[in-house]
Amino acid sequence: MAKQFNLKRPHQFFGLGFGLGLSPIAPGTVGTLAALPFIFITLSYPLWLQCVFAIVISIFGLWACGKTAEDVQVHDHPAIVWDEVAGFYITMLGAALSWQTLLAGFVLFRFFDIVKPGPIKLLDKRLKGGWGIMADDILAGIFSLICLQALIKTGVLVG
Repeated sequence: MAKQFNLKRPHQFFGLGFGLGLSPIAPGTVGTLAALPFIFITLSYPLWLQCVFAIVISIFGLWACGKTAEDVQVHDHPAIVWDEVAGFYITMLGAALSWQTLLAGFVLFRFFDIVKPGPIKLLDKRLKGGWGIMADDILAGIFSLICLQALIKTGVLVG
């Protein structure tokens, strides 16, 4: 049985995606939306700085997700969504933002995060702690980034 969450604890506040992960319906999908402020704030940053920010978000997530899982004694509890924040942020790296690119990136990321093809599933099963929570979503974000950029480069999406 999971222990109670406490949003007053900083690692849980972030680990739970500012509380969005506590959604009773599709917490991972709802929690993914917590990436939007970061995407919009860094929109005008050069790509290299967006990449640094993605690394910082991911490293921070190792701590926040790992400690939150430890607190509630459940590895990768569905309410822990900072991994989705990092994954969706990675998906949107370098994309010109429009409702089309945001929607396509969101759908691509949720697809790879939920289906977990090939190496994503392998990471999800083999790693524990903060690494086990974060790694599969980081890889899902990278897969989604590649697909989104391919859609943009081929002209399917304007970006």
